[in-house]
Formats: sequence, structure tokens, C-alpha cells
Amino acid sequence: MRNFLIAASLKLAAVTLLLMSSLFSTSNVTAADAPASLYEFKTNTLEGQPVDLATYKGKVVLVVNVASKCGLTKQYTALEKLYETYKDKGFVILGFPCNDFGGQEPGTAEEIQKFCSGKYNVTFPLFEKVSVKGDKISPIYQFLEAGQQVPAWNFHKYLVGKDGKVIESFGSRVVPEDPKIAAAIEAALK
Repeated sequence: MRNFLIAASLKLAAVTLLLMSSLFSTSNVTAADAPASLYEFKTNTLEGQPVDLATYKGKVVLVVNVASKCGLTKQYTALEKLYETYKDKGFVILGFPCNDFGGQEPGTAEEIQKFCSGKYNVTFPLFEKVSVKGDKISPIYQFLEAGQQVPAWNFHKYLVGKDGKVIESFGSRVVPEDPKIAAAIEAALK
């Protein structure tokens, strides 16, 4: 009888543990539920207007976490040039201000917009400030980082194909005028 009670207690404990782990799981999202494309996300512009990223479906997209007070901020000039070169061929850059690295994007949305358009003549779309790491990571960046190099600093770049899937990522030190970025964009545009 004692063995029966021990076995029953162990089974009950296992079932209880299984139920508790499913209740307190940090994510109930299955792989089948996970977004398969960048174009499944919605976000807000820097001005706070809602945007469905499906707007960019069929385009090649370069997603960049940007910052105004970074040693790499001068990349805005080359990003704008890259945008101007390819925008009429189905290419767009999406800039996401990020304050995760050294507090280098502390400004308000209005300050960021004024800085980007005034100092660097940025015309590519800018979106609300996001986190690209840690507990508050943006769902967009969770998607971008899956199976890719994770941003180690500002101005990390993700190239996304017309199908909304990440093709390649480029670290912060790979400048926008690097020939491998242009080659990757041109290949994706074909």
C-alpha cells in the first residue's frame, strides 16, 4: 500500500508541475504562431501615427537601429544616399531610434525628427523609439534577430527581402557605403 501511495504522489506531483509550468510559461506562442514576415507587424511612426508594415510588402527593406548621439551617427548621411539611390527600384530604409547602447538616443520623438531632418536631411521613414535587446525588446527586433547576429551597438542593419524575411544582417561598423551592402540590395531587388 505504501508503494502505491508513493507512486500516486509522484504522479500527482508530475501532473501538478506540468500544469504549473504551462500556466506560468513566459510565452504561449508556438512556432506556428510566430510571425513569418516583417510585414505582419504594426508599429508607429516617430510622429505617433500607426503604420502597418504590410505597406512595404514587395519591397526590399533595410532596418536600422539609429541614434543621434553616437560616434556612428554620421552613417545617417550614407544611409540617406543609399535610400536615394535605390528607393525608385523598390527599396526602403526603416529607421528605429534606440536608446539601448550608452543612452545615445535620449531625445523625444520631436527632437529626434528635428535632428535627423535638420542635420542629415533624412527622408527615409523613422519610427518610434524601440528597444533592441533585453526584457523590453520590440517584437519587430525579436523577429529580426531570430537566427541572425544580434545588435551589439547602434546602426546595426538587417536586410529584409520582398517576402519579408531577413536575408542578411550587417554589424554597426559595416558602413552603408560598403560594397557588400549594395551588392546584397541589388541581388534582393532582382
